Amino acid sequence: MVDFQDNPEPEQPGTGKKKFKFNTLWIYVIVLAAIFGVNFWPGFGSAVEGSWRDVKNKMLPAGDIEKIVVIRNQGIAEIYLKADRVVKYKEKFKSETPSKHGPHFYFKIGSVDQFDKNLSEAQLATPEADKVVPEYEERTDYFGGFMSYIFPLLLIVAFWMFMMRRMSGQNGQGGPGGIFNVGKSKAQLFDKNGTHVKITFNEVAGLEEAKVEVMEIVDFLKNPKRYTDLGGKIPKGALLVGPPGTGKTLLAKAVAGEADVPFFSLSGSDFVEMFVGVGASRVRDLFKRAKEKAPCIIFIDEIDAIGRARGNSNKFNTNDERENTLNQLLTEMDGFGTNSGVIILAATNRADVLDKALLRAGRFDRQILIDLPDIKERAQIFDVHLKGLKLEEGFEREFLAKQTPGFSGADIANVCNEAALIAARKEKSFIQRQDFLDAIDRIVGGLERKNRLISPDEKKTIAFHEAGHATVSWMLEYANPLVKVTIIPRGKALGAAWYLPEERQITTVEQMTHEMAATLGGRASEEMIFGKISTGALNDLERVTKQAYAMVAYYGMSDGLKNMSYFDSSGQSEYFFGKPYSEKTAEQIDIEVKSIVSSTYRLAQEILEKNREGLEKLGNLLLEKEVIFSDDLEGIFGKRNTK
Repeated sequence: MVDFQDNPEPEQPGTGKKKFKFNTLWIYVIVLAAIFGVNFWPGFGSAVEGSWRDVKNKMLPAGDIEKIVVIRNQGIAEIYLKADRVVKYKEKFKSETPSKHGPHFYFKIGSVDQFDKNLSEAQLATPEADKVVPEYEERTDYFGGFMSYIFPLLLIVAFWMFMMRRMSGQNGQGGPGGIFNVGKSKAQLFDKNGTHVKITFNEVAGLEEAKVEVMEIVDFLKNPKRYTDLGGKIPKGALLVGPPGTGKTLLAKAVAGEADVPFFSLSGSDFVEMFVGVGASRVRDLFKRAKEKAPCIIFIDEIDAIGRARGNSNKFNTNDERENTLNQLLTEMDGFGTNSGVIILAATNRADVLDKALLRAGRFDRQILIDLPDIKERAQIFDVHLKGLKLEEGFEREFLAKQTPGFSGADIANVCNEAALIAARKEKSFIQRQDFLDAIDRIVGGLERKNRLISPDEKKTIAFHEAGHATVSWMLEYANPLVKVTIIPRGKALGAAWYLPEERQITTVEQMTHEMAATLGGRASEEMIFGKISTGALNDLERVTKQAYAMVAYYGMSDGLKNMSYFDSSGQSEYFFGKPYSEKTAEQIDIEVKSIVSSTYRLAQEILEKNREGLEKLGNLLLEKEVIFSDDLEGIFGKRNTK
């Protein structure tokens, strides 16, 4: 099969044009063209197609024809001119130079008998001595007969070769996706001679402790003697653990950009295939390639795709391809074989479900926690993402980190991009503070739906529902500080209250209770003002119920089940259908949860009863303005009592 892509044409420097490079495959093309030309065009190179009219009216009367050869089985008559008469018809040959020998013209005839009759009639007035007597031949088309049998076979072989090349890789050199390379690793290699990653540690804001850990690995690969002189050994693997969007993959890209060694990057799902044994084969091939490039780094993103704990998910004792892949990975990481100079980096947000054998020392020696950024780290991340944005003069960046508690690095990047889009939508020349606030609201609450049809009664219910949240949260000292309240629909919500949660590492019973009471303040307000409740509190009830169950079953914060926790930090309980406690304990948990929810609801009712006048003012103000801020609440209730 001819493939014209094997030798691409290089570009001429400075011209932008590609220089033609001769390929040996062109020889086969020329030979095939010549064979077809000789066999399918009679007299190829020394004859042109003529007509019986020219022969009858010009050539025969002038005596220019030396002989006529009739090929019976092909229905062709070849006209041979006398040597001195060839020049006479040179205009017929155009740019071709006719040979002195061989046919100069040919034309198709009907039947041989009819041609003989026409020739005889054309030469009636010609003297007998000058008449041209045709010669008759039978020519066997050996090539045509050969091709009639062989050509279909050649087509089949060519098609088979084409399909094999496609399945084994686009260029026949092997590559991902080919059926014959299904057991090959899909890892992408970054090195000096291949793809280059431009991200460095300077572009990874925050994560200072994590950067120190991975920079030490990179430094060991660059300067191993500094460590080996003291008898130290480099860790064989490091596991990056943290919530989604916190920068695990970004940190790995920075390692690839900083390390002066080959870097293999792939996802845990790249090992998974429908064929049995493929995952283990890809693991072997990955480490084989890595050993050839050692010292090097292998990065496996989302390793939980193949690293889940063994045995729990296979209840029927069937062949589990994922377990086979994990077993091979464990063997390669720390088996009898040596992997000197090969370091494994992996990332996951589900470290609790990983197999214990994968986490032991000698495989992943270090677990590097990459948590959600604090206010200082968020400011650094904002500085990175604000570099390419056109901000208004005197823009205050400090408030952005304060307005985004709980945001990950990916969320912050999204805020910056969304603010730019909002400013562009409003046809602004620069991005302003309000654009960022709108972007945060857009990401947290969803898109504004001002055109949504809401009846006056529904709007009043929504207003007092949100006013209930705002009132309770303002009066309780441990509840999250309120930022603003709106009754403009966003996403699925008909109204929303924005809070600025305090960043803390541990939470007390009082703090959780006050937050739950503020969440239930919306329903309590509906019941107190209208004497009835609505379905608008669905999300509030869901959050409160989950929080109460966590207090009882996980944190041991109830009186009846004090200091008892049924939380499984290993993540193994998800494979079991049963509960880690008895039915009697389950009943006790339900009782404790109901008690906590009831007490927090009563707390919300008591606060609303004491501040009913302020609640009604706030509800009416919401109906009037649709959006109110903490200053409005301070004007109604006074300064908030906080600690």
